[in-house]
Amino acid sequence: MKENDCIFCKILKKEIPASVVYEDELVTAFMDVMPFTKGHLLVIPNEHGQLIGEIDEKTAGRMFEVGRKLNRAIRKSGIESEGVNFMMADGPAAGQEVFHSHLHCIPRNTGDGFGFKRPPGYGKMAERADLDLLAEEIKKNL
Repeated sequence: MKENDCIFCKILKKEIPASVVYEDELVTAFMDVMPFTKGHLLVIPNEHGQLIGEIDEKTAGRMFEVGRKLNRAIRKSGIESEGVNFMMADGPAAGQEVFHSHLHCIPRNTGDGFGFKRPPGYGKMAERADLDLLAEEIKKNL
């Protein structure tokens, strides 16, 4: 996706309105217009990048620092919240729909209807040898 077609880039350029709750030189946070729950926020880098791996390390870290601040602010606010999910869909197969990296901060309450579906076979312990092979493959690519 080109930067000029990106809805989040348009928000950053003030071409599209947003209910901004935080902004600094690296990131901006605003209310999601299609919230999973009341108080659902998005934290985005101010520079366009589709995937978290395309965002510089300082900015990626700042996204989570701001998410932490928003978590505390949600819990202090009048928004009912028993917990907060942090979620990032990184790529289409992960469910990413807006191709500008973003961190969801989602206030949660028991019975709110939002959740994650576990795949068949979830709950079965993986074999240690398989986990060790996967760990080595990932380590080689760090």
